Amino acid sequence: MFKEKKPNILWFCADQMRYDMIHALGNDKIRTPNIDSLIHTGIALENCYVQNQLCTPSRASFLTGRYPAAHQVYRNGNAYFPKEEILVTKLLADSGYDCGLIGKLHLSSASKFEKRPKDGYRFFSWCQNPQWERVPNSNAYWEWLRSEKGVDPKQLFKKNTPYLTTGIPVELHQLTWCADTAISFINEPREGPWMLSVNPFDPHPPFDPPPEFHKKYNPKDIPPPLFKESDIHRQEMFANVRSQKVKSVNPVLNKDDILNNELLTGDVSGSTPPEKFDGLGIKAAYFAMIENIDNQLGRIIRHIKMKGQIENTIIIFTSDHGELLGDHGLIYKGCKFFEGLVHIPLIFSWPGTYQNNKKTKALVETVDIAPTLLEACEIKIPYYMQGTSLHGLLRGTKPIEYHKEVVVTDFNDSLGKGETDQYTQASMTFDGRYKLAVYHSHKGLGELYDLKEDPGEFNNLWNNKDFFDLKNKLIARHLDVLMKTIPPGVERIAPA
Repeated sequence: MFKEKKPNILWFCADQMRYDMIHALGNDKIRTPNIDSLIHTGIALENCYVQNQLCTPSRASFLTGRYPAAHQVYRNGNAYFPKEEILVTKLLADSGYDCGLIGKLHLSSASKFEKRPKDGYRFFSWCQNPQWERVPNSNAYWEWLRSEKGVDPKQLFKKNTPYLTTGIPVELHQLTWCADTAISFINEPREGPWMLSVNPFDPHPPFDPPPEFHKKYNPKDIPPPLFKESDIHRQEMFANVRSQKVKSVNPVLNKDDILNNELLTGDVSGSTPPEKFDGLGIKAAYFAMIENIDNQLGRIIRHIKMKGQIENTIIIFTSDHGELLGDHGLIYKGCKFFEGLVHIPLIFSWPGTYQNNKKTKALVETVDIAPTLLEACEIKIPYYMQGTSLHGLLRGTKPIEYHKEVVVTDFNDSLGKGETDQYTQASMTFDGRYKLAVYHSHKGLGELYDLKEDPGEFNNLWNNKDFFDLKNKLIARHLDVLMKTIPPGVERIAPA
């Protein structure tokens, strides 16, 4: 039974957070008690995959419930968001929700100030990047630093952050601003339900956690990234595929590397990867950044409980894409389809309505979030949405262990800047065991992994003659899956 009152919605979306960074889901080296608590009161969808590895196209997909082939937002850095595309937040606002955004939207270029589509957000507290303000008075986080903390953000961020460092204290951190602002939004008087998108910048690089959390994680205690020496040679085949880092290196530094101060500080921008990097150091910092996320998320959840709204609030925790984090000798993002980049966390909690303390291996895509919210709020799902609602699975009226046969990730010139500027178009399909990636712009280049036998994705079977029959079958299915992401167009209202 639906509850008589429509639920509030807290949608917390981290930026560049991998799937394997939650204590309750098997990472015993990280502390995430508040994210863990969401699993205890809800469901963790352990096999959720993004539709693109970059911020803008991925966010366009989960906010519209449509694949990149439908909404045509494939790139970071676009001039605008297509006016004909409709966000789920706009549909919620049209149905009586008071919608708010804190942090990133990033549906078009945010290099100066992002052009807003008809997004439905009545409250819009925007901060694309905590370290800069390209248009005066455009960064709401910077205004908070000035007015609430008495701090000059230009002085606070006067130096470009290297790729790995200790950042600013918790008291001044963007995540603290996110939580403070979220609590203020929830406290606003209103008659109807609210919907709040909290979109912080972390754990996006640079890897710069607050000192309070950074000191908790010793790199010597962190498991090393997934790496074999064969990764270096294998990656040479992908040297012309656009990514932020294309040359694979051993992520565990030797003694000579550790003595090289330039290596440890890296590039001055924190966005262009250094030639070599400290794989253990970045993992420790990344863990610390996620514990900071968990800490501020916990503040918001506790406030919702204090307001007596927890049983009438859907809470979603997820990310827009992952992070390579040293796996296979690579960092950051781009046109790669390794698990660390395309596989993300997704948790739903709605006490009293959704099942609790459950985990499922069902294959899920981020395009499924928007129709799930609409069904949960008893709003008709538009014909043009391509995602499949999870509402029945979450409530227990549909099987918990199955949702989709195959998931798809589609890259089309998505990365604006990388170590190679060669045009790259590629796509991936995955059925829970076999992962097939086809690099359409690079003739004959592809990847095939059996994750049951090779969960680390070290053994590329693409050119293995023993697997040619399997590869051909998977390529045929790949074509079928890609075709299904292309919509037929305008709604049909008559046979002719």
